[in-house]
Amino acid sequence: MPAPDQSQAALEWRDGSTPVSTRFDDPYFSLANGLEETRHVFLRGNDLPARLAPGFQVAELGFGTGLNLLALAMIAPAGMALRFTSFEAFPMSAPEIERALRAFPEAHSVAGPFLDAWAAGQRRFDLGAIAVEVIEGDARETLSAWSGRADAWFLDGFSPAKNPELWGEDLMAEVGRHTAPGGTFATYTAAGFVRRALAAAGFTVTRAPGHGHKRHMSIGRYDG
Repeated sequence: MPAPDQSQAALEWRDGSTPVSTRFDDPYFSLANGLEETRHVFLRGNDLPARLAPGFQVAELGFGTGLNLLALAMIAPAGMALRFTSFEAFPMSAPEIERALRAFPEAHSVAGPFLDAWAAGQRRFDLGAIAVEVIEGDARETLSAWSGRADAWFLDGFSPAKNPELWGEDLMAEVGRHTAPGGTFATYTAAGFVRRALAAAGFTVTRAPGHGHKRHMSIGRYDG
């Protein structure tokens, strides 16, 4: 039997429908309606769609199933050119993503062009008017080489307790350096060390009500 590809996602399926990373022992999305959590945390947490404008740049740590991208696509005004860049160390395969998205019929219904591009090995593609780029590899190495600056960040890595590498001071400093003036972030976590790292990176950090059973999440604005 060939050795598993260490650059790919390592999964098991909970109840046959929820992908769980065996590398980080953490599900890819909330077990209590992941699409609604995405809308609450990443869209409303970044005041979207109100802030969307032509050329608006969203960046993300942790692409996972692409659920956040699809949620953005569903609120994007028709014809408005947006940009979405995501950093992912362990990409899922197209069949794995398609299986996971079946839990969210709304997202699954608009996922066809994304899944076709992904299955063809494309990591740059258009989803409606959104120009998408998924940068594979360790974000601690790849983000510093990115030339973009985000207007909004979706910080969606696995739990900080289980994947602290994606939430460390150095990487959060890179997030700050790659944020446009007045740009924002949102994340489901309210962990103290994450909030402190983002504050040190130049964000004014605020604790906000979380989704479902989670009491708190974090949002912030970049002041430099």
